[in-house]
Order: sequence, then C-alpha cells, then structure tokens
Amino acid sequence: MISRREEERRMYADFQFEIYLNGLNDVRPPLPTDLTRLEALAREKLPREAYDYVAGSAGTGDTAVANREAFRRRRIVPRMLRGAAGGDLTTRVLGTDLPAPVLLGPVGVLNIVHPEGELAAARAARTLGVPVVLSTAASHTLEEVAEVAGPRWYQLYWPGDRDLAVSLLRRARAAGYTALVVTLDTFTLAWRPYDLDNAYLPFLRRIGIQNYLADPVFTAKAGDDPVLHWAGVFGNPGLTWDDLAFLREHWDGPIALKGIQATDDARRAVDAGMDGIVVSNHGGRQVDGAVAALDTLPIIAHAVDDQIEVLFDSGVRTGADVFKALALGAKAVLLGRPYVYGLALDGEDGVRHVLRCLLAELELTLRLSGHDHVAALSSDDLHEVG
Repeated sequence: MISRREEERRMYADFQFEIYLNGLNDVRPPLPTDLTRLEALAREKLPREAYDYVAGSAGTGDTAVANREAFRRRRIVPRMLRGAAGGDLTTRVLGTDLPAPVLLGPVGVLNIVHPEGELAAARAARTLGVPVVLSTAASHTLEEVAEVAGPRWYQLYWPGDRDLAVSLLRRARAAGYTALVVTLDTFTLAWRPYDLDNAYLPFLRRIGIQNYLADPVFTAKAGDDPVLHWAGVFGNPGLTWDDLAFLREHWDGPIALKGIQATDDARRAVDAGMDGIVVSNHGGRQVDGAVAALDTLPIIAHAVDDQIEVLFDSGVRTGADVFKALALGAKAVLLGRPYVYGLALDGEDGVRHVLRCLLAELELTLRLSGHDHVAALSSDDLHEVG
C-alpha cells in the first residue's frame, strides 16, 4: 500500500488533477491556490497585532517591495521540444536529501497565528518530506518540535551568553537537528512601525522565548525576571568573523550563515570554512532601503563559484519564484510568510496546502519551461526587463 506521504511526493504536479477530480463532486479547495491571495485572507482573520507582526517590515517597507519587484523583473524563458517529461525536483543540500529544493524557513512566535504554531507547521512539512528550519524564537521548544518533525535544521540567534549558545547547540544536536543556520542580521530588532504603532513585541509577553525558558543555563541565570534576562542576552552585536571558530568547536554538522547580502561577506564565509550561506535580507524586516535579495543572489553565487552551498530567502511567494531563485544560483529556497498565512487560515492543513501548491507549480513550471531537473536551471532561462 502506498502511504499518503509517498503518494504526495510521487508527482507534485498531480495535485492539480486531484483538485479537478474533486470538482466533479462539487468539492473546491478550502484555500486559494494562488498563494499571493492568502495574505489578505489572513489579515481578515488574525488580530491586528499578530497580522502586523508577520506582515510588517522595517521602516517604510521599501525593502520588502524591492524584493517582490526583483522577482517581477525576471521573466522565465520557456524552451520547446526538449523532451522534458520528468520534472525532477530532488536535490541535496547541507547533507540533507530533499524531495524538492524548498524548506520551511525559520519563522518564530507562530503561536500568535495558530495555537499549535511550529508543531502544526512541522507536521505538515513531514508529510511531504520537506525539512523545517526551526527558529530559536519558536513558541514551542526545539525538543517538542523534534518529536513531530521529519528532517530538521536548527536556526540560531547567537546569544550574548556563550554558555547559553553552547547549551542551545547541544540540545539541538541531541534532538536530531542535522544542520545549523546562524542568522547574522538580527542581533537587534529593526525600526518596525507596525509593531511600534501597536506597542506590541510578543517576546515581552513570553511568546517566542520557550527555548530559553526550557534551557538549564538560561533558567539558572534568569532569576525572578526571565523576560528581562532574555532581553539582555538575545543579541550579540560584538560578534566578528573570528567568532565563527567557536561554532565549529561546538557544532559538528554543516553550518550556513543567514543574512549574506554582499559578495565580500560571501567570500569571507568561504574563507571561514562555512558549508553554506543564505542570501537574505530577512524578508525586508531589518534594514529599510536595502538591496533586494534576489538582485544580490546571482552576483554572490558567481563570486563563490560552487565553493559553498548557496540558499535563498526573501520575497518568495510562488513556485515560479522558486524557479527564478534556482536559476539565479540558489540550490534551495527557504519559504517564509506564505506558509505562515496558511497556518493562520487552516492550521496544519493550511501549511500542507501551501506546500502542495508551491511544489506543484514549481514542477509544472520546470517541465513547461523545457527542463527535466532543477539542477539544469541557469540564468539563461531568465530574461530581465526594466
């Protein structure tokens, strides 16, 4: 008997026929299949503070807008009569075999959009074999998520307390997280008007600090006010490239640096012996007026020239977007806001719906553009306009 997971992974594009066949019984998808429509629905459903926290950006939101404009400027160039019947999405990144070049990116405080938060997201990802990258700022502990997750990586917000950093890394390794993603661009929170206007920061309400509250090193030092202690150790602005040796001492798996936007930084990651980088501007949440992540991707990918594995996030909304990022040099993409909106609208099933739509569109776009495998994509498959 074929399991649900095996059936869903066999041909992602078959999801469209499943939808059409269900239509014969007057059954329609519970959520839109155009994933760009989910945000408006989530805005109607969520409390204002929760929606604004997820959707908000730094400053005027200019960087988030630039991220989307960068995708729109790149147009796919379909090729004909190429015998592209397969549409193989499989790849291997940071030692993990992936059924498709997509992971659930590290988004924290998911309990503000759904009570099951990261647990529901991890369960949905597991049914499709998609890895989850768990945020340090998760609203469920890394051990709790590990119990329900399939392939999993751990994202570290490198704290100012080195003993706490070591404890978090040891816990993640013990819980089966196989790769480490270190976020470099959020050692302090940016100026975010949506959250400021709401006077809302979930961490101060004990949401998103569950990994800290469950940590023996943290609790031993926190005293009577763990929230205040968290505020004192969350960021580590004094870090330099020399500190990466500390990570190697305490993590024996692959390490990727997230937040790389400059070629010099990408080269320094190579020189430091890192295994990967994530080209990212944090979805526009950290620096207003920053360069669009997709604009830097091909330059950085060319600069490192396969010396390090390049991943990507920021602005991805559709399967066609994933295609474009892969063509510009990414080996895999970390998905963010779309799955959070799916979670808000329909919990675990909403996240699964988002992933099935995204992967079906990616496979169809790959095949209809004349390619058998994602590894065959290159910048020659895109045309830049404007």
